Amino acid sequence: MILIFSRITARSIHKAIHISHSYSSSFRNKEFSSYKPTFQHLSTNNPMRPNDSLEAQDMVPAEGNHSCFSSVQSTPEIEKKYVHRVYDAIAPHFSATRFAKWPKVAGFLNSLRPGSVVLDAGCGNGKYLGFNPDCLFIGCDISPPLIEICAGRGHEVLVADAVNLPYRNDFGDAAISIAVLHHLSTDDRRRRAIEELIRVVRRGGLVLITVWAREQEDKSLLNKWTPLCEKYTEEWVEQSSPPVRSKSGTLLESIAETDEDAGFTKQTDDRLKSCHGEVEDKTIDCSNSKTDENEKNQQEYFVPWHLPFHRAEIGGASAALENGFAKKDEKKGTVVYNRYYHVFVEGELQRLVSGIKNAAIVDQFYDKSNWCIVLEKL
Repeated sequence: MILIFSRITARSIHKAIHISHSYSSSFRNKEFSSYKPTFQHLSTNNPMRPNDSLEAQDMVPAEGNHSCFSSVQSTPEIEKKYVHRVYDAIAPHFSATRFAKWPKVAGFLNSLRPGSVVLDAGCGNGKYLGFNPDCLFIGCDISPPLIEICAGRGHEVLVADAVNLPYRNDFGDAAISIAVLHHLSTDDRRRRAIEELIRVVRRGGLVLITVWAREQEDKSLLNKWTPLCEKYTEEWVEQSSPPVRSKSGTLLESIAETDEDAGFTKQTDDRLKSCHGEVEDKTIDCSNSKTDENEKNQQEYFVPWHLPFHRAEIGGASAALENGFAKKDEKKGTVVYNRYYHVFVEGELQRLVSGIKNAAIVDQFYDKSNWCIVLEKL
């Protein structure tokens, strides 16, 4: 029975997965027996981002506003530079710190029925892939180096964008998005990512989403991050994203997944250098922009990642240092990369979901300084 299930599931995936033309020619020419290596081939031998090669006929837009769909496909520069490029650069070191499973995520995965197809959107190093041996897991991530790590461990994975998942409608039985949405820089893109998770699961399917919260157990952590000043935020983060405030009015903060994220020096006095693009060669000084009110309502941050000098991947940091993409911390013996985060406030996930007609909130909770929500597709 297990063999029969595996073949049926794999055959259905072969028919259901939606892949861009740059990938699909080799995929369609493969026999069923090479189904699993195909995923690894797609993942490791195609360094281009999904958005580099997608054609109109390959898109599977979700229900709703198609103009909004089009607008979220263009990845903002702040995400390209301070999310995509950073994770590509630090992938092996990042992966080495990602091994602990959150109990709430583990409980969700273990609650799924045997035979469930589980889609992990933003799977990182794949630490949750295969967690429940009775389910079939498929992972995707925007970072080719992270996908290479997953493929090397034998997982079913491919490179894809959270706002444009490469699966047919109603494909999976469940989906997870663990610590992903806070890397998307606009309200529309965060909502679109949730819509995609709902789109790709069947009716009655469940979706678990977790994001960094501003409310945290360690009250001092925000002081170690660099807040994006008002001018910087206006130029890089979509102005249509409405601010969300906590009903209690108390200061909400956020926490990292592991101590590796938290053990950094305070950088709030640093000047933020602009990214390449429309604001190239501009330097934004945030030294005088901090007020009590700004700090209270702050949701956009740069969170540093320290890559030790002794790491093998440090060899690729030279160009990053030269163009200001990273900087040296001689005292700690590291190269420091900044990662963009939009930290969520209480009720923000619910607000994003409220406009999705075919999704219902099953559960919502706060866990390890993350806001979490479980959705059911109607």
